[in-house]
Amino acid sequence: MNGVEGPSLPGAGDAGSRPVRLTPADVLRLGLLGIRTRRMRAALSALGVSIGIATLIIVTGIPASGQRAVIDQLATLGTGMLRAEPIPNQDPPVLLPESADRMAARIGPVLSASAVANTHAVLARSDRADEGDAAGISVLAARTNLLEVVHGRVAAGRFLSPGLDRFPVAVLGREAAVRLGVDRPAPGADWPLIYVGRQWFSVVGILDPLPLAPELDQSVLVGWDPARRLLRFDGHPTVVYVQAEENAVEDVRDVLAATVDPQVPDLVQVSRPSDALAAKRVTESAFSALFLGLAGVALLVGGVGVANTMVVSVLERRREIGLRRALGATRGHVRVQFLTESVALSGLGGVAGTLIGVVATVAYALSQGWPPVIPTSAAAGGIGGALLVGMVAGVYPSVRASRLMPTEALAAS
Repeated sequence: MNGVEGPSLPGAGDAGSRPVRLTPADVLRLGLLGIRTRRMRAALSALGVSIGIATLIIVTGIPASGQRAVIDQLATLGTGMLRAEPIPNQDPPVLLPESADRMAARIGPVLSASAVANTHAVLARSDRADEGDAAGISVLAARTNLLEVVHGRVAAGRFLSPGLDRFPVAVLGREAAVRLGVDRPAPGADWPLIYVGRQWFSVVGILDPLPLAPELDQSVLVGWDPARRLLRFDGHPTVVYVQAEENAVEDVRDVLAATVDPQVPDLVQVSRPSDALAAKRVTESAFSALFLGLAGVALLVGGVGVANTMVVSVLERRREIGLRRALGATRGHVRVQFLTESVALSGLGGVAGTLIGVVATVAYALSQGWPPVIPTSAAAGGIGGALLVGMVAGVYPSVRASRLMPTEALAAS
């Protein structure tokens, strides 16, 4: 042979004949030949790849699910919430404009804004109780969207709503309800009345504790209109609560004081962003670095397994390679055959590994009470990465197989 390519077809001896071009179907059939004839070895090789890809899915999916659970928990701590209020003990007192919360809501990254105002009304359990009976409990006028902004929930009854807030009704914070001795009424029973500013107000609800606004736990919340009409409230908010997009919290903080009180912004204090926001950002970056490192290790393990399998396959199939070369197969045909086989092995392992990884991740996340999260990049990269690993791992074995001389390969035992 002396390294000269044989004719393309048996018996095709004239010098003008061209090598046979393999169609994609021929390439696939040849590539699957080794897998079909050595099914057990192919299954074990694919299993090795699938374990590597399943590891990739699991080590990205489980931390991502845990990360989502942590982020959701941090989000409940008000990562995007700010509060603006006048600096206390000023003479004369600083009064925010009556529309301060509506002006804050116009800031682009602000999702919602609400407000409360101290009515300075005196609270008592009844008209016969001493006025100091409920000392320490504030009576606040509240906007109807307050709970949305401070992430509050109603433990019993209901909150102020458009229409209802025009009547003399009140909602109690958790500590205020305990101190007033008010609890959820029995089925069919009416809610009690409380005496506010020499006016009777009907209790309609009790709130759960508010970790984002603990000052509201010791408050009685009444509608804005009845506070002005019955309690001589002047309409100026005391505290403006703002819920902003997390990535723009600092920017909103910079303009919030000037927005809620353009005349004297220096006399308005704005809370700093929540420590939970910083913790959330650190959590996101730390998990991202972990994903990258673990995914790289998993792919490396899978690639080494495929490469080892293909090298052994070339050594064991030298006689087959020699026979094909003697019958007219070119070096390119042999390279394509073994490269296709390597990619097919890795592809099968990638599909199986992706399915195994997804099922395992979902099962573990649900068992921990986490929201299952499968990163799209990991799911797509599971199969795509397996194919890429198969190509890289099959280059050396396929080149080595194509360089075998027909006479040398046929003589191998």
